[in-house]
Amino acid sequence: MTHDATPAVTPDWVSQIIREIDTLEFGAGFAHMAEDTEMFFGTERVRGAEAIKAFFVRIDEPLNITHEVLEFWTAGDACLLRGEATMAKKTEPDRVVRAPFMHIYYLDDGEPLRIRTIRITAGPLETAAVM
Repeated sequence: MTHDATPAVTPDWVSQIIREIDTLEFGAGFAHMAEDTEMFFGTERVRGAEAIKAFFVRIDEPLNITHEVLEFWTAGDACLLRGEATMAKKTEPDRVVRAPFMHIYYLDDGEPLRIRTIRITAGPLETAAVM
């Protein structure tokens, strides 16, 4: 079964997740994840809401980072998000790097909204500038 992707307004829950990734203050956005939610970030595979939070703390805590959502689509049980991250090491705040990213959220049926799987790609980027 195929589903065409339909452009949509970015839902509040997605905006909240993005804010929580930027601030590392987790709340209502990450509440849509459960202990069986899986996240694939490049070659990393992380399972469970708490482990996903810890992953973002590990990679983003050394950075000043802001994610901007540029486009959002829905396609069946999937939500697709394209954006751009602006980041700099906290120790080198004037050395700013921008990187495109894509999030794909696969949702479970039913209420409340629950994220089953997240797939994230980021880059290309100058990894030496932020790692």
